[in-house]
Amino acid sequence: MRLAGKIAIITGSAGGMGQASAVMFAKEGARVACIDLSEQNNAETMAKIAAIGGNAISIGADVTRTADVERIVTRTVTELGLPNILFNNAGADTENKQSILKIDEAAFDRVVEVNLKGPWLMIKHVAPKMIEAGGGSIINTASIGAFIAASSAGYCASKAGLVGLTKVAAVELARHGIRVNTLCPGATETPMAKHQRMEMEKAGMPTSNAIIDRMGVLGRLAQPDEMAKMALFLASDESSFATGADFVNDGGWLAMSGLPTQG
Repeated sequence: MRLAGKIAIITGSAGGMGQASAVMFAKEGARVACIDLSEQNNAETMAKIAAIGGNAISIGADVTRTADVERIVTRTVTELGLPNILFNNAGADTENKQSILKIDEAAFDRVVEVNLKGPWLMIKHVAPKMIEAGGGSIINTASIGAFIAASSAGYCASKAGLVGLTKVAAVELARHGIRVNTLCPGATETPMAKHQRMEMEKAGMPTSNAIIDRMGVLGRLAQPDEMAKMALFLASDESSFATGADFVNDGGWLAMSGLPTQG
């Protein structure tokens, strides 16, 4: 088992990449703290982990609140032990594809809080416990939106900020044996992607297969398991020399950027 004896904290674990990763990590031997806004949200994830004989706990918490993050750390250490893996996967995109001139201030603030402040708070409070454990791996879910204008302003800005935060954390924590990397997905079939598609339809924007085809050279959306496999690699000792890096998994989307659209 690739994560035997490891203890992992995964935020945004109720669905999509978070759920796929929680189940995969548990299958590979990790004890997993599944974090989402409520424990009820994690019911399906917990059931899937139980079905494979995995070991996990569910914690309802808001990663943008210090008190909630402290509670995550306390429960994880008390019930599972010192963490070796932190997967900051919780994310938000509440701007509803509005233009930069029309985005609601509260929506912008929430996106930045969840996507950038949340990972910072988790690193701030979890890393000391990882140091006690002798080191580990931190994975932050960024996006190709960190590099190109693939979504709304707050989303892209927060993901670009997360890439910067990751590099600072990688440099500062290296001496403690902690590696920090970003996973940068392209278009993935997750609950967030489905919500985005609905908002695009409401706004009268095209959502046809032709548009999806331009999101990479493979002509399809990624499946959550395809992102979870890369997160598993980064969580495991197989990536022991990787830190401060951006692992793009986008089906060739960035490779196509700037090329003329094919008719």
